Amino acid sequence: MGELRPLAQDLAPESRALAMALRELFEGLEVSVRRYAARRIRDAGTFSRYLNGTRVPPWDVVMDLFTDVAEQRGVAATPEAIELVRRLHGAVVESSTSPRHAVEELEEQLAEADRASRRSTARGDALGDALLDRKHRIANLEVRLSHLEAAWSAERERADRLAAANPDVTELLRERERLEGEVARLCSELDAAKKQHAGAEERCNLLERQLEAVEQVQQATVTLPAASAQAMPKVLIVDDQPDNLLAMTAVLATLDQELVAVSSGQEALKALLDHDDFAVIIMDVQMPHMDGYETAAHIKRRPRNRDVPIIFLTAIGADPEHSARGYAAGAVDYISKPFDPWALRAKVAVFTGIYLERRFAGDR
Repeated sequence: MGELRPLAQDLAPESRALAMALRELFEGLEVSVRRYAARRIRDAGTFSRYLNGTRVPPWDVVMDLFTDVAEQRGVAATPEAIELVRRLHGAVVESSTSPRHAVEELEEQLAEADRASRRSTARGDALGDALLDRKHRIANLEVRLSHLEAAWSAERERADRLAAANPDVTELLRERERLEGEVARLCSELDAAKKQHAGAEERCNLLERQLEAVEQVQQATVTLPAASAQAMPKVLIVDDQPDNLLAMTAVLATLDQELVAVSSGQEALKALLDHDDFAVIIMDVQMPHMDGYETAAHIKRRPRNRDVPIIFLTAIGADPEHSARGYAAGAVDYISKPFDPWALRAKVAVFTGIYLERRFAGDR
């Protein structure tokens, strides 16, 4: 592990270009792979595979390498150099179809969603404490004002003297008004933090389910016979915009599956009558005559097609109102445009693996 392993044979051009760039950076550290892995508390074998092109490193590993090289040389990396490596890394990610890399990417997304959840929880706690403090201060002011008003009503002359002796009553009223405004603002921020927390938790749950499905597909794929792996199921793409159909067809073309693209809900229902081996349906929501929700409802009412998973891909947003309606219509996922091409390929591969596993179990 003291020297760099040679580049792997038969590397894709994108993987070779990224590996060469990473090796050039690493050589500037003038240390062994094992020593650097120990410094960064990483597995030396895995880091070595990053450098010979057989594994795609997470982006934070690349940024750590830039940081360490800058510290070694005493000169920070230029934005142009970082951007060049970022493009090389992105090209490898887009061209990769490795299920293992799918797990790594989803784990990174899960970690980010978990961080957002914890940040929103901490923010909510801080806002709650601030809100409680303001309410206590308002209560104290109310008590002080009540005492003054009781004294005024009991004895007008005494009230006049109290008013002369307590010229800060007006200031107290203004302070109460200001604090009430702060309470309203803090309540609004607390509601926003709770919504952010709920969204982050929902995304965590979704990513965990996707990770579990990817891992199950990896295990099941090992046991599938070669004949079953060759008979790949179809993917149905439904969108009324020709440009969107072309883009999704290009994204999924690397999966070696037959793609059936249609431009309306009616055509989708007809395609499901003509074919019975669809692994997954990717459907737009906003379509004329019959939108995606209505089309999904028709599909789920057919015993022949009710088990085909549906992924909604839409530009109307993924706020709770829209996503809840999508899940109620029978969707297994709800993705907003613009979407991550690699993530879409990975999810289609997951449902394809599940379809093959079920078919193989039925054949037995």
